[in-house]
Amino acid sequence: MFFKKSSGLVLVGKNASIRYAHYLSAGKDLIIEDGAEINCLSTDGIQLGNRVTIGKNAIIRPSNMYGGSIGAGLIVGDNSNIGPGAYIGCTGLITIGNNVMMSPGVSIYAENHNFSDTSIPMKEQGVTVSFVTIEDDCWIASNSSILAGVTIGKGSVVAAGSVVTKNVPPFSVVAGIPATVIKSRN
Repeated sequence: MFFKKSSGLVLVGKNASIRYAHYLSAGKDLIIEDGAEINCLSTDGIQLGNRVTIGKNAIIRPSNMYGGSIGAGLIVGDNSNIGPGAYIGCTGLITIGNNVMMSPGVSIYAENHNFSDTSIPMKEQGVTVSFVTIEDDCWIASNSSILAGVTIGKGSVVAAGSVVTKNVPPFSVVAGIPATVIKSRN
């Protein structure tokens, strides 16, 4: 494993996989837990701040490992974590701010499959690449999904099991499928 790193500890758990590690840069005190899979092949790389944790069995995939275009990548700020069992599909750029807490089983997708042409299989129609931005000091609770083209405002909470399909204002609590604002933290 050869990646750009500043000072501090790097702890990599059992059966963790880091592919194309030269596209990975990390601040100090990086923890990658058991079974995590990080494919770093991407145009912007995988950029992790200080004191970032990637949870057990989490998957970060900016690119299809079986061909297709190279994805944009992932930026994670300081003191943030990606929870156990998370799936981060960063074909489009995903940006996660500082002090973001992500619970187990969260899924984030920065692309969408095209399906409008019924004369050809959906699998052959490609994807539309977008982005996801999660601003500072957010809590993304367990088994939530965040879909392409969404910004989650600073200080917001996404309730467990929610599906976020549109932007979340700063300091909001959202819940449901699709997620809607249920209260403000102000």
